[in-house]
Amino acid sequence: MKNTERDKSSSWLRLSPARTFPKLFSLSVLCAFSVLSVRALWAFDPVVPGRALAFPRDYGAHPGHRIEWWYVTGQLESAQGPLGFQVTFFRVRNKDAESNPSRFAPKQLLFAHAALADPAVGKLVHGQKAARALEGLAEAAVGDTAVRIDDWSLVRTGGRYSTRVAAEGFELDLAFAPTRPPLLQGDGGFSRKGPLPEHASYYYSEPQLAVTGRVSARGASREVKGTAWLDHEWSSALLAQEAAGWDWLGVNLDGGGALMVFRIRAADGSTLWSNATVQPSATSPARIERGPIEFKPARTWKSPRTGVVYPVAMEVRVGAETWTVEPMMDDQELDARASTGTLYWEGAVRARSASGAAGRGYLELTGYGERVPF
Repeated sequence: MKNTERDKSSSWLRLSPARTFPKLFSLSVLCAFSVLSVRALWAFDPVVPGRALAFPRDYGAHPGHRIEWWYVTGQLESAQGPLGFQVTFFRVRNKDAESNPSRFAPKQLLFAHAALADPAVGKLVHGQKAARALEGLAEAAVGDTAVRIDDWSLVRTGGRYSTRVAAEGFELDLAFAPTRPPLLQGDGGFSRKGPLPEHASYYYSEPQLAVTGRVSARGASREVKGTAWLDHEWSSALLAQEAAGWDWLGVNLDGGGALMVFRIRAADGSTLWSNATVQPSATSPARIERGPIEFKPARTWKSPRTGVVYPVAMEVRVGAETWTVEPMMDDQELDARASTGTLYWEGAVRARSASGAAGRGYLELTGYGERVPF
């Protein structure tokens, strides 16, 4: 095991500091996750119930934990029609490199995904980046949100977020203004993800972000405005061994409320764990819904590129309420196998409940092609 780990660690050192990487980097990522899966969880900072989240400290990075992400999705209006977007930054702690004194050792790894959903194009346009952390080029700051890889960034200053992404085929230059305090998921930010207590993360959301800015695509730049949702989550545990992936839905409700619901899914499609947070309006308190929670496929779509079949339209039951979820367009598959080693569907959707409540948000479907490696 020691020789194998040394070989895998040295493969990280051959990577250049910050760039978009081909399949070699993806294979290295998967090797790193494989090594992490057999390590005791005490090697990373634990996730435990009762730890109070504190801001602005917890807006920033938590480098002692194994994995972390900042995830922003939203729907926009422009003179040329509606759009959806995603910007996600990941941070992974690579313990194999920590004994190496070089400043170039890949002790912290950073990844980023960005995507634009444009019905006029008919399929998702997306990009990805991956890098070892290196000051000035790729870093995730402690103390407040400031993550970047080269010219891709997500930064919080003066209480507002901004993101800039220049990908092949599109560019995003957006600002996000919070309209309420962070929404703590689970038990005060301690969010269970499985049957064992260690299957957990620290997790908060910022729904109903007011978005302004510009999107450039198809040879034109357009002013946009809309509403976004930010998730920030960090953990030190892998998913339960029998878990294949997850279904996640985040909806900004038309009345100012928020709906978050997820399930951890086994390979046979059964639910291993589920949870939901419902805030009916901007002024009402949020409540936790632990059941019954169901994701029932209403319609599927098969990717012409990968052959993976995704349930892109859903009926989602949260307690006594059933939501009908329909995509902005079917082809919103994101192939991130060249960075995080994952293939998933990340789509702008419209949701409507049987009682007449409605909203717009994003549906994430992972593990339908192959098991999520983390």
